[in-house]
Amino acid sequence: MPRTRLNSGQELRELRRKIVAGRDLNKPFITLCSGTACHATGSDAVAAAIQEELEKQGLTEQVGVRRTGCHGFCERGPILVIYPEEICYLGVTPEDVPEIVSETIKGKRIIERLLYAEPSTGERSVHEQDIPFYKHQTRLVFKGNLWIDPTKIEDYLALGGYKALAKVLEEKTPEEVLEEVKRANLRGRGGGGFPAGRKWETTRNAAGEPKYVIVNCDEGDPGAYMDRSIMEGNPHRVLEGLTIGAYAIGSHQGFVYVRQEYPIAIANLGVAIEQAKEYGFLGENILGSGFNFDVKVHRGAGAFVSGESSALMNAIEGKVGEPRPKYIHTSESGVWDKPSNLNNVETWANVPLIIAKGADWFNSIGTEGSKGTKIFSLVGTVNNTGLVEVPMGTTLREIIYKIGGGIRGGKRFKSVQTGGPSGGIIPEQFLDTPVDFDELTRLGSMMGSGGMIVIDEETCIVDLARYFVDFLCDESCGKCVPCREGLRRMREILEGVVAGRGKEGDIEMLEEIGEVMKKASLCALGTTAANPVLSTLRYFRDEYEAHIAEKRCPALVCKDLISYYIEPEKCVACLLCLKNCPEGAISGGKKKVHVIDQEKCIKCGICFDVCPPKVRAVKKISGVPVPPPVPEAEREIERRKVRSGGERRR
Repeated sequence: MPRTRLNSGQELRELRRKIVAGRDLNKPFITLCSGTACHATGSDAVAAAIQEELEKQGLTEQVGVRRTGCHGFCERGPILVIYPEEICYLGVTPEDVPEIVSETIKGKRIIERLLYAEPSTGERSVHEQDIPFYKHQTRLVFKGNLWIDPTKIEDYLALGGYKALAKVLEEKTPEEVLEEVKRANLRGRGGGGFPAGRKWETTRNAAGEPKYVIVNCDEGDPGAYMDRSIMEGNPHRVLEGLTIGAYAIGSHQGFVYVRQEYPIAIANLGVAIEQAKEYGFLGENILGSGFNFDVKVHRGAGAFVSGESSALMNAIEGKVGEPRPKYIHTSESGVWDKPSNLNNVETWANVPLIIAKGADWFNSIGTEGSKGTKIFSLVGTVNNTGLVEVPMGTTLREIIYKIGGGIRGGKRFKSVQTGGPSGGIIPEQFLDTPVDFDELTRLGSMMGSGGMIVIDEETCIVDLARYFVDFLCDESCGKCVPCREGLRRMREILEGVVAGRGKEGDIEMLEEIGEVMKKASLCALGTTAANPVLSTLRYFRDEYEAHIAEKRCPALVCKDLISYYIEPEKCVACLLCLKNCPEGAISGGKKKVHVIDQEKCIKCGICFDVCPPKVRAVKKISGVPVPPPVPEAEREIERRKVRSGGERRR
């Protein structure tokens, strides 16, 4: 459909009717997830195979194809959904495509092996929304990703896209828009949870022109990719929210700060901006209202600290992305010392929903202090990993067990970290905690941008805290002493503890440093960087004490505190550990009990991994002496025992 500039909301409504009328909802349609994760698992090759097969069978006119953004169940990609039946296939390969076209598109038959199968029962789900991972979610912000080709604005318009913007420009004053957002109690989804409406109001009332509005798509938390997936899959929703915010604040220039490592998001955003300009949703005299607004894209260099508001604004100005002292908030003096309003991708994406459905509708979802839904990146030792959108107030247990399918390998849940590297680690006793801004803060953690890492019993909490401190130490800009030196000193202490060099007073020193960092650091990175340590000291102090006082790692993880040895009575002389040891530290032979030379052992754990599970003669121990080796004269194994071991191997 040729694009012509729209000059009113009425013209937009007429265009939407034409687009919808031109679509046959009964026509077979294939949608293929093409987010970053599915790209990594081969969606490009699957798309090429679909096109080739449709041409081969003469079905290019009869069957539609749409490449959408991320569907969320990333570990099971590429994901393919066939409409109108809504049949969902997971882990599709190019080799599956001929059968999909012949059997499902033409023959209307289900291919069982490509359906989701429940791990415990084997029960299969035909439709995407019947899969437990999706079934227990409430998808509002993320919903459009399932149906929209992000490079085609017509898909967004068909689903009501830019309807909220037209409503604002036709019916509401900037003050009325501002009041609606304030009444909705929308809190920023980027980390701090500050009320978006209050921030908008501060920027609007601040002295100085021009005013700027900014989208934060930096998202530096390891394992978090909510903003990336929204920007890849539905960039128009973010642009619509940003334009509405600009109208309310009185801004005529916006920026989208996207980290350089998000090439698909950058590409799809660029296409969306050009399309929005063609239709008149950006630029001069938007929808004939007299309101002017333009957007520029700034590619971030990838520094974690640049996600902090003042550091991000420094980067937009072309300076080093490091924080400024916040004697004056960026909402009053931000980019080029002008009033600047920064919200993250998910926050802006909520705005069109609030305007279209009203503040009362938004307030009906969530908890008293946290309204709406939140998208989490559910990762770690959980069966179903991916992006999860749930109402605020959903419990950790519901997210991890109903949606996530429980702990991988049937292991015991130990803790969950929320809020990214600067978040806290929450133990099992709080699994029934409703997840919202205030409850997570009360537990010593935070919402952050939405990272959620599930941790099982085989994870060492002290080593985990060391890992996050090490990451933050490298990512600190180094501008202020409490953060720079505090993180370095914390890292030194934790490295000593996991290496068996911990000493009395280390725990108290970690607590003291953490409290100073919280009070005296320049920016939010520094004030929250101690959370992994302080929260683990609060809930897992016994593990720290075991490392320091007993030189023991309860999880059997810390390399310097564990040893491997072979139980003589269980060894069947299978030779697997001997053959696989990279250092030649194991002696033995066919009929001889194997022995590990502790002087040569580098504690790589290969012997433990290759030892047959039914035998499990290789043991990991910590905090106790290694039993003395079996004397040579006693190492001979009876013939029947060796034969029994051979039968086990077969």
